[in-house]
Parts: sequence; structure tokens; C-alpha cells
Amino acid sequence: MSKAKSEKVVFYGTGRRKKAIARVRLVDGNGKITINGKDIDEYLGMETLKVIVKQPLVLTNTLDKYDVIATVVGGGYTGQAGAIRHGISRALLQANGEFRLSLKQNGFLTRDSRMKERKKYGLKKARRAPQFSKR
Repeated sequence: MSKAKSEKVVFYGTGRRKKAIARVRLVDGNGKITINGKDIDEYLGMETLKVIVKQPLVLTNTLDKYDVIATVVGGGYTGQAGAIRHGISRALLQANGEFRLSLKQNGFLTRDSRMKERKKYGLKKARRAPQFSKR
């Protein structure tokens, strides 16, 4: 009979921003970040977005302690990066409750509620009126 493999400890967090929803798993590892099956460098082009994603890990000094596996749908790259940051923060909170104060003070646990305003009838966009000419 073979022994069962030792299960890795996994922490889950769901992050949202605009239309993006990220499901994040933190697994014991060495700091590899995978988004939708791709490496973070391959998935996110801009350096600023990579910094946004890593912010909670850098703040709590756990960048080389956990591997991040994120599945993200909807929105654009900026919204997705914000959603992943929110999800990582929530997962870190599960991992260690002592991180709550520092994460909260930096605003990583607060869901950014800003959304695109809906388009109104008679207008071209949410507030943009059609061009007006006297003649």
C-alpha cells in the first residue's frame, strides 16, 4: 500500500474590480504567479500592472512564500490586475489574520466599487450629448 501524498495548504480569495472577477489560490511555493495558465510576465504586459498584482505580497513579506494561481474573467487588463490584487489580499487574510491591519490600511481589502456608468437614451454615451448646431 502506498502512502497518500501530503496535501498542500491552499488559501482561496475572490477579488473583483469593474467587470473583472478573479479567483485566486495561494499555495505553498516559491513566488511563482500564474494567471489563466500563463506566467505573469506573459499575461500582463505593463510593468505597473505586475507591481499592482504583487503589492499585497510585498507588503506582507510573503512574495517568496506562496505561489499564486489566478483565474480571471471579464474586464480589461487594469481591472483584472486590480481584481487579482483584491483576491490575493483576501487569500492572505485567510492564511494569516495578523495581516489584516496592514492590508486594510493600504486599502487592499476594500472593494473598488467604481463602475462604468450606464448609457442614457437620447445621449451618445452616459453623459455625452449629440453635437448641437444652431443652423
